[in-house]
This record gives sequence, structure tokens and C-alpha cells, in this order.
Amino acid sequence: MDILIHPTYFPSVSHFVAITQAKSVTFEMEDNFQKQTNRNRMYIYSPNGIQLLNIPIKHSKDTRQKTKDVKLETAFDWQKQHFKSLEAAYRTSPFFEYYEDAIMPIFTKKHTFLMDLNLETIEIVKKCLGLNFEAQKTIEYFHEIQDFSDLRLLANGKKDTAIFEPYTQVFEEKHGYLNNLSVLDLLFNEGKYAKDYLLKQEL
Repeated sequence: MDILIHPTYFPSVSHFVAITQAKSVTFEMEDNFQKQTNRNRMYIYSPNGIQLLNIPIKHSKDTRQKTKDVKLETAFDWQKQHFKSLEAAYRTSPFFEYYEDAIMPIFTKKHTFLMDLNLETIEIVKKCLGLNFEAQKTIEYFHEIQDFSDLRLLANGKKDTAIFEPYTQVFEEKHGYLNNLSVLDLLFNEGKYAKDYLLKQEL
């Protein structure tokens, strides 16, 4: 299938189920930014259960700011905080150390725009999973599309109702299996088996 999807921050498992199984991938570049979506957040499995990692952004007076124009707020050291949270969550997982160097640029490099950061997180995960695709990018916005599977709603976690097969998670004995977290959760727990897992799931 040919899919249209939003680039989000270290996207959810459902995003990568779609990307891994797609015939072609097109990223939505012309949408308006919406608050409280995964455009600038991801969910991980912390020692206390589910944890939201949110990227602070500069708020515009323009109510209809395009996502590609959203700038990151540099007054907070969110990168250090997010990496510490990932360490606390996954340091004991089987594959954290294996992928640690690969994800590090996101937490050391200074990006100006959210979209550039999101695209880089996807590129990093793509390489970690051994995926081979060149994504297209939209040049104008369409509310309805015909030639693609429209998966833009996956950027809004509340509308993403996909349920996937459980895999082993670090703190599942304490809190049980947590479904559809950031793809990093799958990567750190399943490593080289993550791609096979994504190919077997259904959206």
C-alpha cells in the first residue's frame, strides 16, 4: 500500500508497522500544527509505567502555524531530560547499549525546527531496523486523498486504536504489557527481531 503519514517524534509502533509494510511512504509536510499530538511527543515505558516525553516548542501568535514552521524552544534542556528518562527506562533492556550511539545525535545536536528533528528520528530508526525506502514529501495540503492510505490520524494518539501482539518489556512484571509506545520501546527490547515483529502486525 502507498501511505501518507505525519513525521512524529520517535514515532509509535503503529507508525512503523505502517511504514515497514508500505509499498511507498509519503510524509505530510503541509499540515497545521496541532497541540497534544505525537508531533512533539512520544510515550515510553518507565519504571513507574507509561511516561510522556514532550518537546517544548515556541508558540506562535499565528493560530494556523504549519508544523514545518514550528521551532523548538531552546530555553529548556529537554534533550538531557529525555535522554535521562530513556536511560532510566531502558538501560537494562537487551539492546539499549547496541543502539545508544545511533540515537545520540537527537540528544546532542541542536535542531531549529521540529520537523527536521522528527525526520531525523525516523531516519535513525529506519537504519536501526534495516529498512530501505525513500520517502516522498507533500507540497500542498489535501483534506481528503484518493491514491494513498491516509494514516495521518496516527499522529493523534487518541485516534490510534491499534492493538498489537505483546513482546517482552523491561517493567512488565510491575505494570503489565503497554501497547503501542514509541518504536524505541520495541527496538530496545527486540533489537534485530523488531523488523520481523512489525511485518507480522496488523493495523
